[in-house]
Amino acid sequence: MATLNVGVGADGDGDGGNGDQQRTARGIGASVPSADTRAKAEGTFPYAADLWAEGLLWAAVLRSPHAHARIRSIDTTAAAEMPGVRAVITHADVPGATTHGRRIADRPVFAHDVVRHHGEPIAAVAADHPDTARLAAAAIAVEYELLDAVTDPEQSFGAAPLHPDGNLIRHIPLRYGDPDATGEVVVEGLYRIGRQDPAPIGAEAGLAVPRPDGGVEIYTASTDPHTDRDLAAACFGLDPDRVRVVVTGVPGATADREDPAFQLPLGLLALRTGCPVKLAATREESFLGHAHRHPTLLRYRHHADAEGRLVKVEAQILMDAGAYADASAESLAAAVAFACGPYVVPHAFVEGWAVRTNNPPSGHVRGEGAMQVCAAYEGQMDKLAAALGIDGAELRLRNALATGDLLPTGQTVTCPAPVAELLRSVRDFPLPSLPKDTPEEDWLLPGGPEGAGEPGAVRRGVGYGVGMVHMLGAEGADEVSTATVKVAGGAATVICAAVDTGQGFSTLARQIVQEVLGIDEVTTAPVDTDQPPAGPSAHGRHTWVSGGAVERAAKMVRTQLLQPMAHQLGMSTELLQIQDGRITSYDGAFSLSVAEAIEGKELWATAQCRPHPTEPLDDHGQGDAFVGLAFCAIRAVVDVDIELGTVRVVELAVAQDVGRILNPRQLEARIEAGVTQGVGAALTENLRSVAGLVRHPDLTGYPLPTSLDAPAVRIVRLVEERDVVAPFGAKAASAVPVVTTPAAVASAVRAATGRPVNRIPIRPSAAVAVSNS
Repeated sequence: MATLNVGVGADGDGDGGNGDQQRTARGIGASVPSADTRAKAEGTFPYAADLWAEGLLWAAVLRSPHAHARIRSIDTTAAAEMPGVRAVITHADVPGATTHGRRIADRPVFAHDVVRHHGEPIAAVAADHPDTARLAAAAIAVEYELLDAVTDPEQSFGAAPLHPDGNLIRHIPLRYGDPDATGEVVVEGLYRIGRQDPAPIGAEAGLAVPRPDGGVEIYTASTDPHTDRDLAAACFGLDPDRVRVVVTGVPGATADREDPAFQLPLGLLALRTGCPVKLAATREESFLGHAHRHPTLLRYRHHADAEGRLVKVEAQILMDAGAYADASAESLAAAVAFACGPYVVPHAFVEGWAVRTNNPPSGHVRGEGAMQVCAAYEGQMDKLAAALGIDGAELRLRNALATGDLLPTGQTVTCPAPVAELLRSVRDFPLPSLPKDTPEEDWLLPGGPEGAGEPGAVRRGVGYGVGMVHMLGAEGADEVSTATVKVAGGAATVICAAVDTGQGFSTLARQIVQEVLGIDEVTTAPVDTDQPPAGPSAHGRHTWVSGGAVERAAKMVRTQLLQPMAHQLGMSTELLQIQDGRITSYDGAFSLSVAEAIEGKELWATAQCRPHPTEPLDDHGQGDAFVGLAFCAIRAVVDVDIELGTVRVVELAVAQDVGRILNPRQLEARIEAGVTQGVGAALTENLRSVAGLVRHPDLTGYPLPTSLDAPAVRIVRLVEERDVVAPFGAKAASAVPVVTTPAAVASAVRAATGRPVNRIPIRPSAAVAVSNS
């Protein structure tokens, strides 16, 4: 096992004083910059909102102002008669399937009998000007009969069915060990996790262009283009080969980037009018339409012996799915499976439910399921530490999971699991200095640079969080990706439908080909559904599955390139190597530059990568459901104004299990971004709703962390212990710091205030100390 002490903030360059100097200038392990960096910085990168077409029409969508209501009638007459309006469509104009869903087809294209959440689409308009389209949408008359909204997930069990399938989406009862086992010390807790929004930098947008064959092309920032194509084709009543999804630039993605409710009206309007149609959502529409992190209620009871070793964990997990199923079944599986955290627990009994309500829709958001339970089980570990009089870090170390241990699902942890090493690294990292020697007027107080509190009311707290996530899909998901590598004209091209959402896959693909073939000029082709599927951009899939496919294809091209030379030399291709842009034989007798070798040649190969299969959890929550796991430990240092309840995160020390570092600076950026998203979840981000109606669906009412809120992030250790079943041995990097950060911040606030802090985001009232002494 190897480790790299990155030491961001220690020597100021983020490489621990040795990073890039010990790496090659290109290929795997180098800090290769992204090819689109300059275009994004200059504002020339092509996003969907920037697209244009001859004869363009503009779309607008009418959305429900109610959380739950019966639709008595829809009158589109006034809208259709407005000058400049070219089409008005409702549910009656959907030629194919009228409902859709990535897992369960329970969501209507347009609501027609009942609306189930605030902002649900009811009709759409195409007009020659965006203002005309919006006015026409507002002119559609809808008669509603208001219904009682089910907004408390606990009441969902006994409420009238919100959907023909009922209100229960999934129930997982996990049974592991002896139900009668007890510990000498028992602590209980009730925890609530709020609704975090993905809040992409750019709101949803797209362009649909009709085709001469009666099909349609949709240009949008899809993160799973083939699934979107198939879903759209079913609703359009077309064969999939007559619908093409072209992926544009993705302006930020920490979830399923595009809600089909934005894409489907576009395609339907383009097919109806025979003209290109563009839709650019407002920020309010973006908040109302796409999926959010599941609000979750968690009840826990932890048993431990007198030495602090866990004996049994009992938990109840209730996830609010909102109106439709989306990814709730998968999110619940992660929450239940990881309910005990990265700790050895001999006995575990967990009940998990995901239910429908009339609240805003929930779905895939980075670290779904895992983040909610991490905040709860780490709160329990703090309670145990206090009850036993044991240091919080020491208690966690006594229970740390390791390779070879069992998860409560019965699955053996076969991947590297250096949980104890990660925790020791952050525990032993020097603490930031106290501001006692700084003049009071220079203090950065909780509440911002102009914090209103008094320095004497500020208390410092140190806390810990240890988190885990799964990589790739789970429970039998068919994880497969296909890639083609072509060499022509002295350059290489990678063709793979893996969408780069900012995680850096296009950069990684270039590095892989540079490493395998020694070719400097490598480009990645734009992504569309004419290419073979690569699957969604989630759970670190593309680093593993698509990166593996690119590597295999590149190695096949390498064999094609070297075989003629090996034949002439009377040796196998294994005795030839490509390094530093040259092909040389094992004995050094033969040497030729790669540029000379590929001159005039056209070579290509296509390959697939499919990891080993998984299985669904059974009726007792048991099964080998996950391909791989990643771990992270974070030590948070916070300053809390115990009179005002304001919190400033001073520093987050991060140690992470990364498998192998493929691009050091890109990895550091991903970790820092994940930590910052976690800070938002911990302190500010909560999409609030009253009676199912979203309050302040804008970036003023939903405060995101800014540069002034971002703490010092010290990446103190990246553990490189390669996972032997993963291509390159690398692990997902972005999700696990998001999962771990809120738990660490809450732990530090507990330490500063003595309060239980059982709600995320942390309310000011929860951060006011029990005593000001």
